[in-house]
Amino acid sequence: MKTLILNQSEVTQLLPMRECISVMEAALRALAQEKAVQPLRTKMWLPEKFGLLGMMPSYLSEPKALGIKVISIFPHNQSSQFDSHQGAVLLFDAEHGQLLAMMDASSITAIRTAAVSGLATRLLARDDASDLALLGSGVQAQTHLEAMLSVRQFKRIRIWSRNFENTKKMAERASQRHKISIETMKTAREAVEGADVICTVTASAQPVLMGDWVSPGAHVNAVGSSLPSARELDTKALLISKLFVDRRESTLNEAGDFLTPKQEGALGDDHIRGEIGEILINRIKGRTSNQEITLFKSLGLAVEDVAAARYLYEKAQSEKKGTWVEFGSTHNS
Repeated sequence: MKTLILNQSEVTQLLPMRECISVMEAALRALAQEKAVQPLRTKMWLPEKFGLLGMMPSYLSEPKALGIKVISIFPHNQSSQFDSHQGAVLLFDAEHGQLLAMMDASSITAIRTAAVSGLATRLLARDDASDLALLGSGVQAQTHLEAMLSVRQFKRIRIWSRNFENTKKMAERASQRHKISIETMKTAREAVEGADVICTVTASAQPVLMGDWVSPGAHVNAVGSSLPSARELDTKALLISKLFVDRRESTLNEAGDFLTPKQEGALGDDHIRGEIGEILINRIKGRTSNQEITLFKSLGLAVEDVAAARYLYEKAQSEKKGTWVEFGSTHNS
């Protein structure tokens, strides 16, 4: 039996942002329609919480897809040559269980995470949103810029991160790639004041975005934190926002941005207005006025990885990309 192998560059080539946004839309719609199995992720911490190994399985019934992402998360890699998220997505046949493909997880994670934020921005940001702020300068900042440019036309783009040299390097590369002007800011406040769309894509465990800085009518994508003990937004930012999530159960168990204000007694579970998929199937409404602040809390779901892997598998076959290796065996009776 042969298994498909896709490396980082092949995933990037086969999964352009606009196509991935459409794939994520279908996956989250299926999740909202209960056509997916989406358990909470399992985490194994290394000693002294230096890093962790995350295991994220999921199943989709339309189209049938079974898989798991196994990924290492080492936040300190933000300042090194290594991605903070590395691993593999394994795609299995949903009928007989054979391993169909092994794919680079860091590239899938980078693209699909930003694609979901792009989808949320398309659904929740004002139609006339033209001022973008990015907090963070790593891989997710790069892919989020691409995703934001895919769903809105921005006249002004500002970026900030704690390492100003990294901020300048990221801005220079992105300006050349996208043929746009990007302003580098020395404080997070300077970056976000007056912004219509704000993306927080840092590895910070403490708030980098304060509610006092967010303008009426803004949309925020809170992406960087996926642990109960870490958050990028302060309590006021949650309180003034209409909160949407990728998965309610995940938010109630994993989102420090939500759980910390909840532990403070500042808000309850009913502060979550709903899931992005519920907007897609018209179960709930998204933005209802140009003045309200909308917030999408992203945690990243295995169903997104599996949907991306299924799409990549089919596209790689049709375009004859990737490497096929003998793996596993068949039983002949």
